[in-house]
Amino acid sequence: MDLGLKGRNALVLGASKGLGRAVAKELLDEGARVAICARTAAALEQTAREIGATALVCDLAKPGAATELVERTKAALGAPDIVVVNTGGPPTAPFDEITIEQWRAAFDNLFMSAVEIVRAVLPSMREKKWGRVLFVTSIAAKEPINRFALSNSLRAGIHGLINTLSKEEGANGITFNALMPGYTLTERLADAKLDLEKVSQAIPAKRIGRPEEFAALAAFLASDRASYITGQAVACDGGALWSI
Repeated sequence: MDLGLKGRNALVLGASKGLGRAVAKELLDEGARVAICARTAAALEQTAREIGATALVCDLAKPGAATELVERTKAALGAPDIVVVNTGGPPTAPFDEITIEQWRAAFDNLFMSAVEIVRAVLPSMREKKWGRVLFVTSIAAKEPINRFALSNSLRAGIHGLINTLSKEEGANGITFNALMPGYTLTERLADAKLDLEKVSQAIPAKRIGRPEEFAALAAFLASDRASYITGQAVACDGGALWSI
């Protein structure tokens, strides 16, 4: 299937490893030009060399960083046609143990960085009458998980933003969708030191997902083939979500 991504310019955030890296590689394999962003220069540059992307070091938690990143992408590739907003998960803890400072930091990192990046890319997408903005969230945005108060709250807010943007920009050929990963074989999952066999048995598919499966969904939603899909939150979770 030709996804129509050849020659498109893509910017993938949080792409030095894990799901972001997998999405960047999939877009490259489909013929897109890809810039990847992360905070750690060494890891980002190594990934860029390995998959053939352009590395742009950036800390999106800093005000103004997302706007500057889009300008740097324009200089390196051209205005982004596709943006994948992928930010690291916030700390996990019971509500009473989360400080006000942690709430503010998580809000800036997860929510305001997304707002800023969208504001920066919209003008060129409107001009082209074509754009794809994908937000990597979590199944926790639909079914809250214990001790995940920050992620449960802020990622659900991102879904509200996506739905709003899809209504306002639909006539401009720009789509906005969330991708909700379930348990996926990434470095972060390995670091969590979970009993993966036990986790697998709780998933209807009876296994953990692979990053390339998530990346394939992202590439489809970024493509011409998905031009009538917008304002949606699509899970890639092996059936883990129970809600309709």
